[in-house]
Amino acid sequence: MWGGRFAGGPAAIMQRINASIDFDRRLYAQDIRGSQAHCRMLVRQGILTEADGAAIVQGLDRVRQEIESGDFPFRHELEDIHMNVEARLAELIGEAAGRLHTARSRNDQVATDFRLWVRDAVDGMEGALKGLQAALIARAEDHAATVMPGFTHLQAAQPVTFGHHLLAYVEMVGRDRGRLADARARLNECPLGSAALAGTPFPIDRHFTAAELGFDRPMNNSLDGVSDRDFALEFMAAAAICAVHLSRLAEELVIWTSAQFRFVTLSDAFTTGSSIMPQKRNPDAAELIRAKTGRVIGDLNALLIVMKGLPLAYSKDMQDDKEPVFEVADTMELAIAAMTGMIGDMTVNTDTLRAAAGAGYTTATDIADWCVRTLKMPFRRAHHVAGSLVKLAEQSGRDLADLGLAEMQGVEPGITEDARAVLAVEHSVASRTSFGGTAPARVREQAAAARSRWL
Repeated sequence: MWGGRFAGGPAAIMQRINASIDFDRRLYAQDIRGSQAHCRMLVRQGILTEADGAAIVQGLDRVRQEIESGDFPFRHELEDIHMNVEARLAELIGEAAGRLHTARSRNDQVATDFRLWVRDAVDGMEGALKGLQAALIARAEDHAATVMPGFTHLQAAQPVTFGHHLLAYVEMVGRDRGRLADARARLNECPLGSAALAGTPFPIDRHFTAAELGFDRPMNNSLDGVSDRDFALEFMAAAAICAVHLSRLAEELVIWTSAQFRFVTLSDAFTTGSSIMPQKRNPDAAELIRAKTGRVIGDLNALLIVMKGLPLAYSKDMQDDKEPVFEVADTMELAIAAMTGMIGDMTVNTDTLRAAAGAGYTTATDIADWCVRTLKMPFRRAHHVAGSLVKLAEQSGRDLADLGLAEMQGVEPGITEDARAVLAVEHSVASRTSFGGTAPARVREQAAAARSRWL
């Protein structure tokens, strides 16, 4: 492979640490596509003959077919996917194969292949997230008026609707899709033609190869072209934020399915049992999503550390860029699919949610708001009145709605029977009509807007 420079072969351990074919074979389709585009450009520029170009393109088609059929002879001594493909091409078409590498290096070749692969991964993840949003929006529409407790500090705070709660995740996933779209726009520049680091003296047309491969433009600087891995980091960063969102929803599913909450139920399709406790139904899919978030964050951190001290241009350290990216893509594909499945699968226990919505004095703010609106009371004083009513109810082991009018007037003489109506959880959620609020009418509007915007 190294021509006349090396007289001997590498040590066995050198071959093991240096070879990447066990993982970078995943780039085969992108490598062949990039090579064919490069070949067509060389022919177009008169650098290759049409006969050689046709033989190369056809030979690469056959290599692709062999790989996809499982008949390709991958060889570790050839190190990587690029040399494996080129060596097989030479076996198929002879000397013409050696002309393919004119005006390029493995440095710009792998940078191009990797960008193409990450672009495909971005597109796949974006599509999967769209499916998750569709599942969330559908359930939100079904439960636009289903009352549940809203929490802060995991303490009952105010009543909300289940649909409103799910739409919060639709917004998060929407931002995830936006980050992926931004990352895709920035990565869509072509390094091919940067050669090893300095460009090439051959009269190549980099705009042609960029267009052939669906890139917006060639990269401006050849040093940057071969050494940049921002596109991989940005994809992983977007994936890590998305994984955190999935983990938060997974945590809620774990809580909601517990015997202490029973807000939702998952079927046999997304739960497992216990080897010793026959009553158990464990939300393992949600728990595994929660755990896999750590792997995604760890992979991002690993590549950041690989890149942080590298001088320009290419260094062999960058061979370790692919495995963490592959793992992130695989992990996210699985996690998003599992979450989408659970959202569609879950049974929402509306009666349990309704009963929990009023527990913990969740309508205390409503009585404070009533005092402000009706009695023209400053909110800080109204807050004190509502707090005193909660204390009175708590001391006697009752809910706010169970307090008699006379008792309430003992705290604030201006309270009338009308104030008691605001203590119902349905009244509470219906009154939250501000834009983005939890009122069922608003939730239906938000769901329709989300469907129009994202689906």
